Amino acid sequence: MKNIKSIKRPGGLLSVVVFLILIFTSTACENEFLDQVPDDIMTMEEVFSRKDLSESYLANVYNYVRDEAHRTNNTPWDVVSDDIDVSQRNNPYRVNLGNWSAASNYWVFWDHYYKGIRSATTFLNNIDGNEQILQDREGANLIKQYKAEARFLRAFFYFELLKQYGPVIILGDEAVAPDLSTDHASMQMSRTPFDACVDYIVKELDMAAQDLPLHFTLQPERDYGRATKMLCLAVKSRMLLYAASPLFNGNSDYSNFVNPDGTPLMNTSFSAEKWKRAADAAKEIIDLAESQGLLALYKKSGADGAFDPFLSYRDLFLDPWNSEWIFARNSNSLSSYERSLTPRLANGFASMGATQQLVDAYQMANGEAPISGYNTDGSPVINPLSGYSEAGFSTEAGKYTKANTFNMYVNREPRFYASVIYSGSDWINTTSSLGVREVELWYSGESGKGGSHDYSETGYLFRKNVHPDSNPRESKYVARPLVMYRYAEILLNYVEALNEYSAGHADVLRYLNMIRERGGIPSYTSDNGKSGMRERIWKERRVELAMEHLRYFDTRRWKIAEQTDAGPFWGMNVNAGNYATDPNFFQRTVFENRVFRKAFYFFPIPQREVERNPNCVQNPGW
Repeated sequence: MKNIKSIKRPGGLLSVVVFLILIFTSTACENEFLDQVPDDIMTMEEVFSRKDLSESYLANVYNYVRDEAHRTNNTPWDVVSDDIDVSQRNNPYRVNLGNWSAASNYWVFWDHYYKGIRSATTFLNNIDGNEQILQDREGANLIKQYKAEARFLRAFFYFELLKQYGPVIILGDEAVAPDLSTDHASMQMSRTPFDACVDYIVKELDMAAQDLPLHFTLQPERDYGRATKMLCLAVKSRMLLYAASPLFNGNSDYSNFVNPDGTPLMNTSFSAEKWKRAADAAKEIIDLAESQGLLALYKKSGADGAFDPFLSYRDLFLDPWNSEWIFARNSNSLSSYERSLTPRLANGFASMGATQQLVDAYQMANGEAPISGYNTDGSPVINPLSGYSEAGFSTEAGKYTKANTFNMYVNREPRFYASVIYSGSDWINTTSSLGVREVELWYSGESGKGGSHDYSETGYLFRKNVHPDSNPRESKYVARPLVMYRYAEILLNYVEALNEYSAGHADVLRYLNMIRERGGIPSYTSDNGKSGMRERIWKERRVELAMEHLRYFDTRRWKIAEQTDAGPFWGMNVNAGNYATDPNFFQRTVFENRVFRKAFYFFPIPQREVERNPNCVQNPGW
């Protein structure tokens, strides 16, 4: 056994093993584990000689997979993107205005993930030879699987750090003791160059995949949420796509970003092979999915038995472990997320609104973009082929709209109606005593600015991933997993990388149109060149994956955040409106002027880390 140390029971000092609930187990299991600890102090050797204690240790490593359901304070990626505004004047607001520094300590996940990495490494170094597990007939294989899970988790944590901070410190296979002095060599390591970080994580994911079940359907249902080979491939696909993108691939802005010894941390030379590597990683999943029948875009029929794109897109998040899911977190705070999005009429906080920029991104039912650009004053350039209008109100009901709906929201694609709440739409829960209620976001409306500090500054809310049977007024929520990786993203990863590496390849149109067909809009009939297809893919990705923590990283890896995340942000005029069809409310209005500086492409390394380890250089601009 390596690194044998004493471990105190909960209540004492314990950072290596925190006895929390595994994301796929119950509180009862935790209590059972605590009841079985006979002494106040255990050695690491004792923990890893018993099956139950070792499994509980692995459970704790899984707990470092962050619950990112609640987006207002705990997780920044949506609320500091150009898609969303949160009305509270808290950290997201300050960041969007550029009012933060390395000492602000906003969303510091550095320590969190390194604790997870250390715990995973400790598990890997000590689980071999577990006496009780090896007594089982399949004990040796079980240890191999457990080690693969820990190896996956360690790689996953490194990737989460890589997304947020850029090049990180790769610790290797020796566990770093938590009580080392700051001047110890292990506490004074330099950051590893970005490409080397990527290669290391890929190697770890590939190694883990060899000893894991292919897909969650090949696991017992109680194990849904544990690592699989498909999940390893999905994480690799996302990471290699990021690594091929302009922020990391040929970015001369980082030519002076070096370690104290002069080692460059970013490769500033462009490589087309990085796009090929990303395309190949996504295609490996697609080929497995198609040959094994394990993954597919989720499709659902309506009452008439015909395919229903609205229900398909809405319910792919609500129907647990469906054909599109690759990975989900069973334990989560979706109830808090749902209440944040719920209008005040149903006892919600009405605090998270879509920006007008996101609303404009949704296409029309005929597949055309409503807006082809913007004039210098911010007014839209309307696509004449779209049938879009920002004048007046509808005179009759449409498939998804009522009469007297503002024409901006008429004849939009099904994903819009499954995702966005606009003033005049009906609240989705009709089962309570409220019955059918219209959402009023205009100034004197029930959920408007005039009635409370809880209101949407954009004049919109969201309904995506909100269960229609959840009812905050009665404190009733539908418990369900939070999907974190799904097949639609893999298809979009593939077509983006393939278009950059091999523009004109038939697969680009084929798989992009699969996304559009499930979304209920017409397919593209022809390729329109590399740059034209890039624009299509970026737009499709924004709509399909909205509110899934990906837009923030997309605008940064594409190196366009200085344009998308800065300047005036628009919504409806929430300072106006005294009745449901008051035209004064339905006017494009600037609600915020945001600031984005080049330094913001990465989060700052926590200042205390830089101060106690001068070899850990700070990110540029901080």
